[in-house]
Amino acid sequence: MATIDIYNLSGAKAGTMELADEVFGAVNEDLLWEAITHYRASARAGTHATKNRWRVSGSGKKLWKQKGTGRARIGSIRSPLWRHGGTVHGPQPRSYDYAFPKKKLLGALRSALASKFADGQLMVVKSFEVKEPKTKLFREALDKLKLEGTTLLVDISTVENKNLELSSRNIDGLELVRANEVHPYHLMRYTHVVFAQPALEKLQDSLKKSATRRQHEAEPVEEKKKPARRSRKAEVA
Repeated sequence: MATIDIYNLSGAKAGTMELADEVFGAVNEDLLWEAITHYRASARAGTHATKNRWRVSGSGKKLWKQKGTGRARIGSIRSPLWRHGGTVHGPQPRSYDYAFPKKKLLGALRSALASKFADGQLMVVKSFEVKEPKTKLFREALDKLKLEGTTLLVDISTVENKNLELSSRNIDGLELVRANEVHPYHLMRYTHVVFAQPALEKLQDSLKKSATRRQHEAEPVEEKKKPARRSRKAEVA
């Protein structure tokens, strides 16, 4: 079982934490790609639209008579064949979201955590205790942790720790999310991921239970052997 160091906001080591092999054991890149693709697809607005011949402005009067002019027959100035006419089979407002199994999402979340831990981009702090909502002070605390690049902060709850939310929201390249809302897309988007110890413990327990349940479901079920039936000849004899 692997371990990870725990730090405080002063940059000093405050202990260690054991990481479950069921959560941080392996990386499934294909599953991780599927989860991120689904997240980005569901985030699309899908508000694109084109005008067909019934929505384009213009008169509906027939421009000239059907026969006798020598010109091609035409019924409306809004025909798709004409300039400024309607669009045929153009994009219309739609949702790009689709169903994604929860078991696959949890598996992708385990893979994202394992990938960050393997790359050395996962950090755990004792807690995000911010005494006052000062961006400058919190920026100095992050500098002591020696975090370079974009950073994702994961706390157990952002509602109770209001000072943390106010201190971190104006820092460029920094995002704060709750442990129950973290997604594989968030973990892979940012260079470093910093967990509060209670948040990582809660998330690890939840993912460990789901992994254990999945292993039990995958195990083959032993069928009970039925007693052998006696033949009729044996019964007659």
